[in-house]
Amino acid sequence: MTHLPDTGYTPTDEDRASLDAWFAEYDAASGKRDVERMADMAVFPLNLVSDDSAGDGRSAQWDRRQFVETMTHVMGDGSQDITFESTRTPVFLSASMAVVFTDSVMTADGHTQQLRYADILLKRNGTWAFQTMIQGGWGDNL
Repeated sequence: MTHLPDTGYTPTDEDRASLDAWFAEYDAASGKRDVERMADMAVFPLNLVSDDSAGDGRSAQWDRRQFVETMTHVMGDGSQDITFESTRTPVFLSASMAVVFTDSVMTADGHTQQLRYADILLKRNGTWAFQTMIQGGWGDNL
């Protein structure tokens, strides 16, 4: 069992449901390789945190154009949808901020890959959006 830190905020059922619904929509857009829709669900400039092949931590900020170009290249233009099986562990800092840890199995074009990453999401005007993406191994591409 995962022990979540005490952040001083206890999320409501509605908090969790709205976050789960956001991820379902984001995963659907990702599965269809709809990078423009994925970008609609972000706050720019978007922060990215990773490490590189030398083992050094790296960070960057991307504008929408850079996100769309990079994600279009990374996701490719395969003819089949991408599927995700994900387990998410959100840590709510408040009703409008959450750090979400994800363990996921992604299948694309017949290839399966295990992913572990974290996102920082903000809720603005009642809608969640991701603002920071954290995942190891991408630093050479930042």
